[in-house]
Amino acid sequence: MKKSLLAAALLGAFAGAAHAQTSVQIYGNLDAGIVKRTGQSLNIGKRAANTLGFKGTEELGNGLKALFQLEIRYEPDTGTLEVGGNGVQRQLFQGQSRVGLQGDFGMLRIGRGLTPYHETIGAFEPFHALPSPSGFYTDLSVAGYTSQPLDPSGASHNRWSNAVWYNSPIVSGFQLNTAIATKENTGGAAVIGRGTAAAPQYPVGAEASANPFSVSATYNNGPAAFMAGYERNAIESKVWSIGASVNATPELKLMGTYSKQDQEHNRILNADTKSWVLGANYSMGPGKFLAGYGQKDTDGLQKVKQFSLGYEYSLSKRTYLYVDASRKKGMSAVPSTVNHYDVGINHSF
Repeated sequence: MKKSLLAAALLGAFAGAAHAQTSVQIYGNLDAGIVKRTGQSLNIGKRAANTLGFKGTEELGNGLKALFQLEIRYEPDTGTLEVGGNGVQRQLFQGQSRVGLQGDFGMLRIGRGLTPYHETIGAFEPFHALPSPSGFYTDLSVAGYTSQPLDPSGASHNRWSNAVWYNSPIVSGFQLNTAIATKENTGGAAVIGRGTAAAPQYPVGAEASANPFSVSATYNNGPAAFMAGYERNAIESKVWSIGASVNATPELKLMGTYSKQDQEHNRILNADTKSWVLGANYSMGPGKFLAGYGQKDTDGLQKVKQFSLGYEYSLSKRTYLYVDASRKKGMSAVPSTVNHYDVGINHSF
């Protein structure tokens, strides 16, 4: 009997020690609402990406820890995996799938995830990096740039697979974030570029002509923050951005970005694109107002202009209601002017 009690006590002690050294968290986000856009009927949609994630760390000793993160993205109205722009379902771990080490040297990870450039610039956009058309994150903030031109149509524009990330420690408010990807092709369509339909510059199955890489630097000091970022993708399109934000008062946050994309390597015409976005957030009790205006100017094309307003009302720390209205004009698609409206609820866990 005493031996059994001793064994149980030892097992409990070891289990407690293992639990103290290892941490695993399940988290996620649910966002659903009613959406109306020019040229489309009223439908159930979303404002933010819907996620289910798993992340954790294991203490290895001497200040070193192992870490991982897996993130599924899905459609709230159907329960299916997230659907891309071409109507094709994306991969299971669309959000990210990374594993790595963290210590005094910083953080090193391998797998799939947001590029450092996209991860950084999202903090300087008035709709806090939401992929919704009412925001600026996926187009004007980055001058129309995409990180994945050789991925299948409808793929996410701001993530890399087959990549390595390094994030430096934060020193006096400064941090450096970098990533480099392999030249692997992931099944995308041909990119005609400077070629022809019969002989595209990047045919189906083509590898990158150079290793894609991304770098960003951030500085946060009290009420002010700054960023600078640069990225080159698999077909050597290049983009750089600078951004700043300031908490002018405890209630008011102002922000702005300027970006420029160079597509000379794969375009004969319309190779240079410049854009800028100005935005503000104003908190009033449990509510927050969001506002932004931006322009995108591609050489030889009509200037794109966008104005957006939003409002969020917090019911709790994890749940808020929202309503947005946006007008975007000057696009090359039909119709050239699109009005977007949405109202819905967002819950995180």
